[in-house]
Amino acid sequence: MNRLNPWESYRNVATQTASRGQLVLMLYDGAIRKLEQALEGFDLDDPAESISRINNNLQRAQDIIRELNYSLDVARGGELAAQLRRLYNYFDRVLDRSNRAKESDGIHEVIGRLNMLRGAWAEMLQNQEGPPVADADGALLATA
Repeated sequence: MNRLNPWESYRNVATQTASRGQLVLMLYDGAIRKLEQALEGFDLDDPAESISRINNNLQRAQDIIRELNYSLDVARGGELAAQLRRLYNYFDRVLDRSNRAKESDGIHEVIGRLNMLRGAWAEMLQNQEGPPVADADGALLATA
């Protein structure tokens, strides 16, 4: 018999009912969490376990950052979207180098920058006066 994990069920419902803005916030949270879990790998005594923890969590964080990058609409988002694309590409390169060298400096840098982006995004969502208005494709156009 399959037992459902209550956290997995909660996460599924949360992602299915979240707005686009909330989904971006969740992606930031997920990337930061995976990077922090990668850092924990540096403290492990078993080299194989350490390398595995670092590698697996960095790859998951990179996947999340790539999702953030691919979801950008540069044509409609203008210069801000273009700058975010460059930043996400930079994050991907830094994390790739950190993973290959098994060094933590780049991971700390990306965590700091993601935390700033996450904070700005959360503040923007909190300051919205009404529910978001989206086009037929779900792209955020304005707030009501």
